[in-house]
Amino acid sequence: MKNYRTLLFDVDDTLLDFGAAEKQALTLLFEEQQLLLTAEIESRYGQINQSLWKAFEEGKIGRDEVVSTRFSTLFKELEKEIDGILFEQKYRNYLNEGHDLMVGAFDLVQELKDDYDLYIVTNGISKTQYRRLRDSGLYPLFKDIFVSEDTGFQKPMKAYFDYVFARIPNFSKEQTLIIGDSLTSDIKGGQLAGIATCWFNPENKVNETGIEPDYQIQSLEELYQILQKQLVK
Repeated sequence: MKNYRTLLFDVDDTLLDFGAAEKQALTLLFEEQQLLLTAEIESRYGQINQSLWKAFEEGKIGRDEVVSTRFSTLFKELEKEIDGILFEQKYRNYLNEGHDLMVGAFDLVQELKDDYDLYIVTNGISKTQYRRLRDSGLYPLFKDIFVSEDTGFQKPMKAYFDYVFARIPNFSKEQTLIIGDSLTSDIKGGQLAGIATCWFNPENKVNETGIEPDYQIQSLEELYQILQKQLVK
């Protein structure tokens, strides 16, 4: 086993439960606007949002286009006229408040912080990610946080990782591991950057992408086995 020293953690659906935050934000937004959020509308929003973020990962569109068009696209399909920018601002305010932790996330990071160099690598909106990390208590446990909005690049772009690596003291690719839930963002990005990868797959999803991680875990506690670190209870 390799002797990893630098651990790069994704945020959404790796350390923080983005699904819970998103559901809460959408529910409050629709209630405020006196609109009915059905399961079908929620599902369709998710499809539109994921499609836009995928295009962002691939460098086809910018971050601003993702957040400024997802609601207008949704409501156009529903044959309703809305101000997409205003909807996004209100949604963002609610989303900023969502900081539920994934099971075992805080204990894991707390246990690892003294023996490893921990960093955050995340796509998304800086204000939102910093707020959620602070509110969850995770923020002070990391040596630095790299949000795509601040770097000018995004996962899985090699340029994003080059930016990150240049800002980590005494960095070594051979001693670095990225942990994340996205095969197309975290795992592909890690591979393009030449570092080891760990796919966090709590729902045991089938990998149909052709992207093969070095490790796969269903619970965050399994990371201790990869690091050969004994879990202290």
